[in-house]
Amino acid sequence: MSVKKDLSIEFAGVKCKNPYFLSSSPVGNNYDMISKCFEAGWGGVFYKTIDLWNENEISPIFGSYGNAGEPWTGFKNCEHASQNTLEENLEHMRRLKRDYPDHVIFASFMGQTEDDWKLLCSYAEQADADGIEINLSCPHMGRENMGSDVGTNPNLVESFTRASVSGTKLPVIAKMTPNVTNMIPSALAAIKGGAAGISAINTVKSVIDLDRDLFTTQPVINGKSAISGLSGAAVKPIALRFMTEMGNCPDLKGVPMSGVGGIYTWSDALDYLLVGASNVQVTTAVMEYGYRIVEDMISGMQHYMDEKGFNSLDELVGKALPNIVSPSELTRTYQIRPNFDEEKCVGCGRCYVSCYDGGHQAIKWNDEKRRPELDTDHCVGCHLCQKVCPVSDCILPGELVWREGCSPEELTLKEIFE
Repeated sequence: MSVKKDLSIEFAGVKCKNPYFLSSSPVGNNYDMISKCFEAGWGGVFYKTIDLWNENEISPIFGSYGNAGEPWTGFKNCEHASQNTLEENLEHMRRLKRDYPDHVIFASFMGQTEDDWKLLCSYAEQADADGIEINLSCPHMGRENMGSDVGTNPNLVESFTRASVSGTKLPVIAKMTPNVTNMIPSALAAIKGGAAGISAINTVKSVIDLDRDLFTTQPVINGKSAISGLSGAAVKPIALRFMTEMGNCPDLKGVPMSGVGGIYTWSDALDYLLVGASNVQVTTAVMEYGYRIVEDMISGMQHYMDEKGFNSLDELVGKALPNIVSPSELTRTYQIRPNFDEEKCVGCGRCYVSCYDGGHQAIKWNDEKRRPELDTDHCVGCHLCQKVCPVSDCILPGELVWREGCSPEELTLKEIFE
């Protein structure tokens, strides 16, 4: 059944036909690539970062880890800015805006001084861009006061954002680094400097898969490598954490946010909307599967909205934020004990082993039946057993027990397990 829902949304004052954008990366580096992505259905692009140096790239650039045939769990890159000239990039953006006027183009720039930022951002209007993303977060720059060196320093974030804003009338979006313990100070500094919004996250500094022959990490360049940026499914939980913290920060209330990191499907994109993003950016999934993944992302979101009765994406933005609270605010008056379905149970013993060796020793093993039995005196309702069970719906929440001295109250409990 074909379902049509309006996926248009506004981001930082810019109207977008849908929330799906390419992130600033190799997947959006020239006219041909981006025109193909627009034809496939993407709403816009954050053009690959442009700087003033045209530094040669290393070879190879990428590393990865994950199971063969499955999405990369982690994807590592040590790529720098666009290898096109400044003039070529400006012309690519001009042509794209001329040929695809209903699609959104954010230029992406990275400078080293206030003058660099102001100069670079002044070019965006010449390119007919709709806005600018300033890259304050690249994790593997070879120059000081660039990339994550900036994003970890709120003073630099503010001064470079202010310089960028002074060079343009377009909305400026500040891209945050995850290589901090708290992103809020840098985000607030960007807003103080005049940013119209925040995008998060850039890639996470990482070392993956040590080479046990050459004794270095991926990618290997002349026998050496470097700490560089991790993307893919592995970083999505980290990105959602930072987005949630910013979304729940009173001083950032109403600030437009763009979500980046580990987005492969419509449901990944939905997760970002629910914690406050009003658009999302994708790279790693496109590098694996190509631009046409957006077709499923569009269809999936429309079907979800239809099933749940939502008429616009604005109804979804930030919907989860009130329900993600400090641990001190969580209800601690009850336990939910697990319920074992003996007919579905295959007798593997995973629940018993995990509970005994990694839990609270609350499961006994019946050797004769080859089935688990719950010891209610020891069970704390952690549900580790349910998480390790390989059989769908074999272990589900069962009896709810109020803790001693606690009065029953109305509860909201999870009822659907997928």
